[in-house]
Amino acid sequence: MSANKMEVAAMRSALGRARGLGSAKTGTAHWWAQRLTAIALVPLAIWFVLAVLAHLGAPHAEVAHWIGRPVNAVLLLALIVALFHHLQLGSQVVIEDYIHGEALRLAALLLMRAVVALLFLAAFIAILRMAL
Repeated sequence: MSANKMEVAAMRSALGRARGLGSAKTGTAHWWAQRLTAIALVPLAIWFVLAVLAHLGAPHAEVAHWIGRPVNAVLLLALIVALFHHLQLGSQVVIEDYIHGEALRLAALLLMRAVVALLFLAAFIAILRMAL
């Protein structure tokens, strides 16, 4: 860095140096979404684990009948919505923190979102097929 550029950088305020590095407000919604999905996942995961343990070794027809009950189908759908949204939010943070090249970061984010969306759709359709 030349001496002239160093002088200009030293004379800039903290706000001037931070400009262009992203908004300080955009992370709040992301942070809250991560926390809310984590909180939602606690009771849903406990319910799911207990349900799986209760149906261990049960025949397919019995499990399909259990999933077909409206309350169980809604809770399973809520579980996968919260789970995959939480997965997407957490993966986004990891990608943004550890991939530094702009093009590579964008490609990784797009690929991650596509994979999460496909997995979510597969789980959603599987639950609906068993519930209906």
